[in-house]
Amino acid sequence: MLLDQNAVFSDKQAVSATTASTHTVDQGAAGDARAGLYAVVKVDETFSGVTQLTAALETADNEGFSSSKVLLSVSSAGEGLVQNAVLLKAPVPAGAQRYLRVKYTVTGSGTAGKISAFLTDMVDL
Repeated sequence: MLLDQNAVFSDKQAVSATTASTHTVDQGAAGDARAGLYAVVKVDETFSGVTQLTAALETADNEGFSSSKVLLSVSSAGEGLVQNAVLLKAPVPAGAQRYLRVKYTVTGSGTAGKISAFLTDMVDL
């Protein structure tokens, strides 16, 4: 699978506390016109001590995400946060505005794991 760097939210981003993805995706003015994209979130490095991680695909009409809304989200218990686990692989639902990001909500404390998240038109993972 080839990835467009402009469609990557997180590239092996260390996540130990609640935070947003390192990058946002600017869809331009197209919004819902970009059909057929899938959001993928996967674990690159195992988490330790974290009891739950929620990854939420958020959208907003502004870069600051001051009026963001959640398009979809998934939660995984700590034992599922192991290297190579795919937490989310789903079509981007209708209602996407210009900007997209992933927000990670961490429950529990421990050592950071690493996450990659991106948009793709193929889900051959």
